[in-house]
Amino acid sequence: MSTLKKQIESLVSNPPSEKPTGFDSLFGEFLAALESGEIRSAEKTEKGWVANGWVKQGILLGFRYGKNVKQTENNDILEFFDKDTYPIQKINGRENNIRIVPGGSSVRRGAFVGKNVTMMPPMYINTGAYVDDGSMIDSHALVGSCAQVGKNVHLSAAAQLGGVLEPIGATPVVVEDNCMIGGNTGIYEGTQVGEGAVIGAGVVLTRSVPVFDLVNEKVYRGSKDTPLKIPSKAVVIPGSRMIENNAFAEQHKLAISTPVIIKYRDDNTDEATALESLLR
Repeated sequence: MSTLKKQIESLVSNPPSEKPTGFDSLFGEFLAALESGEIRSAEKTEKGWVANGWVKQGILLGFRYGKNVKQTENNDILEFFDKDTYPIQKINGRENNIRIVPGGSSVRRGAFVGKNVTMMPPMYINTGAYVDDGSMIDSHALVGSCAQVGKNVHLSAAAQLGGVLEPIGATPVVVEDNCMIGGNTGIYEGTQVGEGAVIGAGVVLTRSVPVFDLVNEKVYRGSKDTPLKIPSKAVVIPGSRMIENNAFAEQHKLAISTPVIIKYRDDNTDEATALESLLR
């Protein structure tokens, strides 16, 4: 991939108005590498998850040089308008046992979808995202641009994984293997959810949201330079904390919603969150 990387990096400083000769062929090769999992927008290293800036630059080049055109499928039954560099991805469902149930779901070009992934309508996987083997993307769920989803993850109905293309160096949302993400959750701003964690329904995680660990008596926070990191096997539920040093808040007994790690996974949790292989 070193040649592809050099070619992409060489185009970043190219004038936006001048589409390079041979770009369509190069970009097709780039999207194919993303879709096969050969390249990723973020990777786990010994130092943790890091963004592959050149991959995100390549995705942005597709927006720079693409033209907004009418695109149709199935004799004009499906009609939409988007950059011609990002048509609908043709998923090889039979070979990889991927299921996309009818009803308004789509996977954008440049996203990787592993084997035995099931997608329930309507859901959306954006470009640069990575969804590994055996995962379930439920109804109204979003896997945002460049978000990384591990193996055997259940992304429940209406769960949202925020996307990130800018700034180039920003790490995307990461959900590691064997996680259960509850309904109506929101995971944004590069938050990293450790392997086997359970995020309860309605929890919202961002860099600015503190997470209180009742088991280890710790507080986890993100910062301007580092994302919020949820420990492996943590079970996170919605909580609240009183607003102090404010007379109005104290008068009305106001509280702020706050995620709480209530425990870490045990046999009871594993039984309650077990994935059904027959669904895959």
